[in-house]
Amino acid sequence: MVVFYIALTIVVVAAIILLANSVRVVKQYERGVVLRFGKLMGVREPGLCFIIPFVDVMHKVSLRIVTLPIQSQGIITRDNVSVGVSAVAYYRVVDPVKSVIGIENVFAAIEQIAQTTLRKVVGQHSLDETLAETDALNLNIRQILDLLTLDWGVEVTLVELKDILLPESMKRAMAKQAEAEREKRGKIIAAEGESLAAAALGDASDTMMEHPLALQLRNLQTLVEIGVDKNTLVVFPAPLMSTIGELTNFLARENSATELHGGGGKDDATPAAPGRPEAAPPLTDAA
Repeated sequence: MVVFYIALTIVVVAAIILLANSVRVVKQYERGVVLRFGKLMGVREPGLCFIIPFVDVMHKVSLRIVTLPIQSQGIITRDNVSVGVSAVAYYRVVDPVKSVIGIENVFAAIEQIAQTTLRKVVGQHSLDETLAETDALNLNIRQILDLLTLDWGVEVTLVELKDILLPESMKRAMAKQAEAEREKRGKIIAAEGESLAAAALGDASDTMMEHPLALQLRNLQTLVEIGVDKNTLVVFPAPLMSTIGELTNFLARENSATELHGGGGKDDATPAAPGRPEAAPPLTDAA
């Protein structure tokens, strides 16, 4: 009777062990790839699964997106500049069977291929292109990785250049270039301002020629500004500009009258101006 209980206990313990080894729990973000005696039997969906102990082997594959940091790589660009470039890649498994059967360690494989692809793509571009066209480089690297990892059941969703390390000498040269570029912009803007100011002054002078009083008002405004800034008392006769204008008109009328009387012929006597003595006849030699 004792032997019977011992045997029964052994059977129960063995059954419990077999049951524990046959029960598997597959999480929602996982898939279970089952191999029976090394042969593919299928993929188990999320939930409670049963396998044959010591016969079936289940490999759980996560379908979540994995973040893969790519360490800084010493790369020589197309224009022979040595830079250090680091990046980050995001990938996920889309085919659990291929990720188990097609490759031994998918994580290590993607890490190595990502480093070599980064070095290859950046080396085909110049330094200026690498700094300015990072979006194009990211897209190019992702497309290359997608083609390489297609047989592994892996999809690369995103690749981003994280940091670009430049030599100190190159940083100084770029700083000088940026400073020279800004000085050039400043000189161009100043020259454009001078051109616009000259054009505006030309328009203002034309307006003042048409309206003489505008110049007088401008002079008065200038005097007010000088008095405010320098605290100086300036006496400026207001009728001066009108007097100058009247004198100019008088001289113009005199010139017109002289030309009008002088055009009648040489024999015509030119009347003397009022208030002026007549000119004496010229002296002639006696015959």
